[in-house]
Amino acid sequence: MSVAIAPPRFRSRLLGRDVLRLGTTGLRARPMRAILSALGIAIGIAAMVAVVGISTSSQARLNAELDRLGTNLLTASAGKNLLGQSAKLPPDTVGKIGRIAGVESSSSTATLSEPVYRSPLSDPAETGGLSTTVADQSLLAAVSGSIRAGRWLNPATVGYPAVVLGHSAAERLGVVTPGTQVWLGGMYFTVVGILDPVALVPELDRAALIGAPVAKRLFGFDGSPTTVYERSANDAVDRVRTLIGPTVSPQASDQVEVSRPSDALAARSAANQAFTSLLIGLGSVALLVGGIGVANTMVISVLERRREIGLRRALGGTKWHILVQFLGEALLLSALGGAFGCGLGAGVTGALALVNEWPFTLPAETIAAALTATLVIGAVAGFYPSVRAARTPPTAALNA
Repeated sequence: MSVAIAPPRFRSRLLGRDVLRLGTTGLRARPMRAILSALGIAIGIAAMVAVVGISTSSQARLNAELDRLGTNLLTASAGKNLLGQSAKLPPDTVGKIGRIAGVESSSSTATLSEPVYRSPLSDPAETGGLSTTVADQSLLAAVSGSIRAGRWLNPATVGYPAVVLGHSAAERLGVVTPGTQVWLGGMYFTVVGILDPVALVPELDRAALIGAPVAKRLFGFDGSPTTVYERSANDAVDRVRTLIGPTVSPQASDQVEVSRPSDALAARSAANQAFTSLLIGLGSVALLVGGIGVANTMVISVLERRREIGLRRALGGTKWHILVQFLGEALLLSALGGAFGCGLGAGVTGALALVNEWPFTLPAETIAAALTATLVIGAVAGFYPSVRAARTPPTAALNA
């Protein structure tokens, strides 16, 4: 008796290289549509990468500036008394603070009511927001300031009508070089120096700085400082901060206000971070719009290629094969847009960093997250069209 042997059944297989070839075939068939769809993804990714890159580059510049200036500067100023009136720091405030353990240096300034103008012919109402300030000779080192032109106050000039102008004060008075005279307190003072901008103490940029001896002789300065600047060891900053008030005024320590100028820079950075979050949200919206564009492209592609789908199903292609084919095409489309967007965002970051002289900083995890986001968007956008293609009956597709 003979036994019939059934012919072997071969299961249809779809290799990885076949998925890549089929996916690129669909994109090459309609290149303009593919480019426009990928562009939507690229714009969203570029926006997100650029915003993060610009923010991190700006933050790197701020950190470098803080490292250079130091975060161990504390300022002490007089607050309000119980009656709501402005209190005064005692004349020996700098000496008291200098005796606190951990304090490395201290200096002070005192604001006077004497106006400063370019000449006696200037309009008295146009003060330009400038102030006359008495400065210790050690002030420049305490606040990490530097001289742009000329020299700082020294024992030979503090007793004479000599003035050092802050950066903004020099600009508003039209003073470019030392040796120029300005009208201060009803008499001429000779400009001996001009400061660079002082990042930690920006109020000095608008000040005309004179020595204490000449201020006492000409304007009756009583020696009480308005603000004291103190540098301490980094590990002692918090402890010194709590001791300044009781040391300066044991009976009314709450009338001494102590602040950390670097905290203002950190707050500015936090505000920038909040703005960055807003821009990232806008970039996410653009990315969502790009994903919708990919979904629309894939739906139209399924409708236009119904005969191809039916023929492949008739030749042995399974629903899974059709699903993988169209899903792979959507992923390729999104990946192309994501790669272009990452390159564009990095380019924008590099250009702005170069223009603003920032260090170029773009975390690698940002690029990885951006590419991952594009693949997720591509998978979500292409899932429904792929399922729809896989469920298309072969006979209905061939008769379409």
